Amino acid sequence: MTQAIRHYLLCIQFFTRIPITGALAAWVGYSPAMLRASAGHFPGVGVLVGGLVAAFTAALLMLLPATGSAPLVAAALGTVFSVLLTGAFHEDGLADVADGLGGSYDRNRSLEIMKDSRVGAFGAIAVVLALLTKVVLLGLLGDVSAPLLVLALFVAHVVSRTWPLLTIRLLTHVGDAAGSKSKPLADQISLAALMTGFMWCLAAIVLTVYAQAATDFVSLDVSGADLLQALAHALVASLLAWVWMTRWLARRLGGFTGDCLGAIQQVCELAFYLGLALSL
Repeated sequence: MTQAIRHYLLCIQFFTRIPITGALAAWVGYSPAMLRASAGHFPGVGVLVGGLVAAFTAALLMLLPATGSAPLVAAALGTVFSVLLTGAFHEDGLADVADGLGGSYDRNRSLEIMKDSRVGAFGAIAVVLALLTKVVLLGLLGDVSAPLLVLALFVAHVVSRTWPLLTIRLLTHVGDAAGSKSKPLADQISLAALMTGFMWCLAAIVLTVYAQAATDFVSLDVSGADLLQALAHALVASLLAWVWMTRWLARRLGGFTGDCLGAIQQVCELAFYLGLALSL
């Protein structure tokens, strides 16, 4: 259990800007083997980030004037908060992948572009469109039901961080082994770590369903049965987005890089919101 806590805190340290410093960082420690073992806790980072963003958004919805624009404002500010929590880590991956695969059809040239820290036109457009789509979809969900917006934020952050683990398991890491900070994390994942990730995801979904069943979690506009069906559709939409992204990366790159995992997280999160909205 102590080792699992260390791995979880190391994953938080790697994927967020939440401070794990001083004596706590010394206790956690670091090694490439530990970072590799921590991969299974990536969805657990989603539990923390998603929980904080959901709580922040819920507070905004209570404090903002009860007008038709309130959900959209809360969605925009909640998105800003999520970017601050993660340091735009995954958005940066999306930008690099868009630049690399949009800038060249040659595999080696694409990988070279993805290593460049500068953001090109394809990357900038991809991030702008992703953030815009995220905000408007969340605003739409908030129009249906404010608690639904909060629920969607929490579950989507967890689910979208689960699918990349399957990519690590199925594809080969093709990034620069010497220069990639994600290489120790992403080059492989054990079956035990993969199961850990799915347990995080399952726990988050069960918690959400239980909260909905035990309380009046959604407004009268959305019944409990409709919500469960919509969640199932959102999960399927997110899964389909993962399948498409993984097949695309396999075809274009013959594998994946750390940036690709960030791009998968962003696309799967958007697909979750879209699936939920379409279902409702």
